[in-house]
Amino acid sequence: MLRNVTLLTAGLLILSACGDHGPDGHSHDQDANTGSRIGTFFSEDIQVAEELVPCTLTDKTETQCYLITVPGKREIGHDLGPWCPRNIEDTAEDSGIWLDNNKVYDADGEFIANLATFYSDDKWQLYNPETGEVKVTDSKDACLAAARPDVDPEYQNYCVECAPEYFEDDIPTQKYVIPAFPQKLDKAAKFDAHGGMGLAFNGVKMDAPAPVDAILGAHTLAPFDDCGGHVNPFVGYHYHAMTDCAAHEDSSSPNGKLLGVAFDGFTVFGQVNSDGSQPEGLDSCGGHSDEIDGYHYHAADPGKNQILGCLSGAQGCSVEGDTYNCSVRPKGPPPGGEGHGKMGPPPKG
Repeated sequence: MLRNVTLLTAGLLILSACGDHGPDGHSHDQDANTGSRIGTFFSEDIQVAEELVPCTLTDKTETQCYLITVPGKREIGHDLGPWCPRNIEDTAEDSGIWLDNNKVYDADGEFIANLATFYSDDKWQLYNPETGEVKVTDSKDACLAAARPDVDPEYQNYCVECAPEYFEDDIPTQKYVIPAFPQKLDKAAKFDAHGGMGLAFNGVKMDAPAPVDAILGAHTLAPFDDCGGHVNPFVGYHYHAMTDCAAHEDSSSPNGKLLGVAFDGFTVFGQVNSDGSQPEGLDSCGGHSDEIDGYHYHAADPGKNQILGCLSGAQGCSVEGDTYNCSVRPKGPPPGGEGHGKMGPPPKG
């Protein structure tokens, strides 16, 4: 049975607050308090099973998970886009952003016009020098041709924009299992480059770093909007960087704004604390512990094109059907996947 997460039973919150032992019999202490309360922060369109489900995590740990259902067609909670400017006279208001060399750049008309200088490569020419019009993939077919690993020669030197409306009827409902009682591993783990690293509380997937080198290799640019997201033909809108767009309204924690939850069950906060200061003592994954929120992450600065460096706990995953086993995953990138350079489909399962 599914229902809106805002109606989660108080029993789960009481269980998490106790923090002694979870359903798998292991000691969870403070981390259970942080991990088990995440269900209450998801937006209205996202649903969670009324009860926790038995699941197997990536390291074969058998535990209890939230079963989270994200409709393919739903309200995100913030505007999507803009991405590509239409003319080299367009300003930042009409354009998205580009992430490179740990910096965020406005992908506006001036940036497009100066790509040859910016990348020291005179092959860049994304606009008509006579009219100033930017070459943009302005149809579903053009998007598919430009977003594949072997970019159609016709769409090299294009600004790649896949509008949400091209695929709004194609993106399936997706289910995820995320551990309700997260546990840190002795050694941090890499996240699945094709499966992502977590969910924002609006249901948008927090994805692996964008394959910038592969995108630039075809002299294409695939800007993100100001929220750090763009559209993949196979998974829809997703984030490669995190800003406050996805923040939950609850800002009571001194750790700043709540953005989402990683697939290992630990919460993800914004780049800065609630008082504007920088978090201290972050590990290689971007996490640290305190007495209020237990172990948790802070998202990296958007310019890094890397929301988290790694995951500190055993991970849940996307699932199909009624099998909640994350330890059996496809090996290697799927045909056309981002591991081959562009925005292809994720592995199933």
